[in-house]
Amino acid sequence: MKLVIAEKPSVAASIAKVIGATERKDGYFEGNGYMVSWCVGHLVGLSEADKYGEQYKKWDCLPIIPQNWSYEVKPATKAQFNTLKQLMRDNRVDALVCATDAGREGELIFRHTYNLAGCKKSFLRLWISSLEDSAIKQGFEDLKNGTDYDDLYKSALCRERADWLVGINATRFFTTKYNSTKVLSVGRVQSPTLTMIVERDEQIANFVKEKYYTVELDCGGFTAVSDKIKELTAAESLKSNCDNTQAIVTEVKKEAKKTKPPKLYDLTSLQRDANRLYGFTANQTLQAVQSLYDNKLSTYPRTDSQYLTEDMEDTARNIIGIICKIFPDFCKNTDITPNIKVVMDNKKVSDHHAIIPTANIGAADLSKLTDTDKKVLYMIAHRLLTATAAPFEYESTQIKLNCADAEFKASGRTVTNKGFKAVEENYKNFLNCKEEETEDKDEKTLPEVKEQQAINASAAVAEHYTTPPKPYTEDTLLSAMERAGNNDYDTDEVERKGLGTPATRAGIIEGIITRGYVERNKKQLISTDKGKSLVKILPDKLKSAKLTADWENKLVLVSKGSFSDSEFMQGITEFVVDIVGNTETTTAEATKAFNDREVIGKCPRCGNNVYEGKLNFYCENKECEFTLWKKNKFWETKKKEITKAAAKALLSKGKVRVKDLYSEKTGKTYEADILLDDTGGKYVNFKMEFPEKKK
Repeated sequence: MKLVIAEKPSVAASIAKVIGATERKDGYFEGNGYMVSWCVGHLVGLSEADKYGEQYKKWDCLPIIPQNWSYEVKPATKAQFNTLKQLMRDNRVDALVCATDAGREGELIFRHTYNLAGCKKSFLRLWISSLEDSAIKQGFEDLKNGTDYDDLYKSALCRERADWLVGINATRFFTTKYNSTKVLSVGRVQSPTLTMIVERDEQIANFVKEKYYTVELDCGGFTAVSDKIKELTAAESLKSNCDNTQAIVTEVKKEAKKTKPPKLYDLTSLQRDANRLYGFTANQTLQAVQSLYDNKLSTYPRTDSQYLTEDMEDTARNIIGIICKIFPDFCKNTDITPNIKVVMDNKKVSDHHAIIPTANIGAADLSKLTDTDKKVLYMIAHRLLTATAAPFEYESTQIKLNCADAEFKASGRTVTNKGFKAVEENYKNFLNCKEEETEDKDEKTLPEVKEQQAINASAAVAEHYTTPPKPYTEDTLLSAMERAGNNDYDTDEVERKGLGTPATRAGIIEGIITRGYVERNKKQLISTDKGKSLVKILPDKLKSAKLTADWENKLVLVSKGSFSDSEFMQGITEFVVDIVGNTETTTAEATKAFNDREVIGKCPRCGNNVYEGKLNFYCENKECEFTLWKKNKFWETKKKEITKAAAKALLSKGKVRVKDLYSEKTGKTYEADILLDDTGGKYVNFKMEFPEKKK
């Protein structure tokens, strides 16, 4: 009997149905020689730092470089882990099938569960890009040896451990170095991403707009424009010389041009378009396309390919026919003769092909989908139509004129074949979608003119201003993350460039927003003062997009067996040691930016500030042991604890008047002064004084 382990219950149910494991058990399905169970995502994760030693409970004990990595089951998923562990040890099970998502993280989820359960049985690998019944059936007919994916697992381990090492060490180092009241979260991918947003916002804030001018010639059927002119007097002079005179056509250039259709969607391009069209966050789009995949309506979402394999021509053609049938508005008044070959390229498909709908959309009740899921499915279906449509063809016309010894230009185009743009127009009309204007808007058709032709013209001065860069949106940030570091490499030099992966970028963006480093303002992503302050103190190497992109490339090479995982981890370890070994002194201004704690008072032992912690009031001097515990034996016997107001009075006056103190002897309450009686020992002592009774 084989034990099949999927990533989610819904996927396990789909697989079980296809392979005949139809009997439902507690935590798994069984039948036809199979047991099918699931992981519920990450069942197992890296242990916290203090599991490597008591000394690591102190945040300033750095660096933390585990020699033997520790993993543990997450409390919320312990029951399912125990079910899997029991099934793996079942004597009836002679082999396993890893059926977690076919990617780096899916491999990691299975291997961690397998290893922590102590399983030694052989396992096979199910590698599919769709949850359609036919894809699952074909996948089981073509199961791979589990060890074929050892390098992918090594890459996943490197990613996980590198993020842990950089995150734990850098976060603790900068939090303690700047005496921050809140955790300063620093990450391998997060920090350079945040830096890009902060730098863009600084460019906008520091931008000084400059005025410039152009002279526009009204030539009757078209307008020709001069080059930029800095001075108004020069522009006015040219306008005066050209107004109500003749301009001479010096050049007419006509050229037949084509614009290729857009490529199919990978995850990043889908997220970008969904943000631009609908304002969806990257995470919302990821969740939607994951839901479509789980419901067998689209193919695997976490892909970085925009192509299909060369054996998918018939599949794609069939799906296009289904799309035209269920979404007729996409295809009306348009010649749908798909050219499937333009989207097929085996060399540009590694683990998974581009995202396309499945044939199941033809029979599914799409009305049951959420609004977000439905819109994302529309996008994926529409993109398959446009990507396989004809190119957009037009005749480009460029006209140059001379007037008063200055050159003027006009450009236009005449559409000869709308091609894929006809499909795009249908889609926008179907959704009643008004997309933001882009620079690539249609130019007007120019009238027929000949070289040396004289044209009567009137002139006017137009005033313009230079514009600052625009704030990042998730669309433009995802693009920047994807392209980060590209300029530092030759085109074919690396496997993958950029910050993070298609699967992780949404989480990175959500992380910096959740931590308060960036805020959403409608579609815009704007860095906060907290984010700006953090970027200011980080060393360049932690903010380097090039370095992070280089790491990502090496992770891909590890997954292909062409780069050593130990060499990668050695580089990360050296990086971490260098970061926490930074002895550069901090400035008072930098420290103040992260220290918004209220000073409770001055330490009676060393004179430094005393701050409030969760359980105590403590001296900021780490060498000083002065601490007022909110709950201590002296106060607890009187059914009281030290409040902030009481701590302030004890530190400023040496005593505090407290009412309703409980007497263990009488069971009654009374009023007294509690005095700070500190003798410099490990614990602070107190004593009481009773106020004199009024005569």
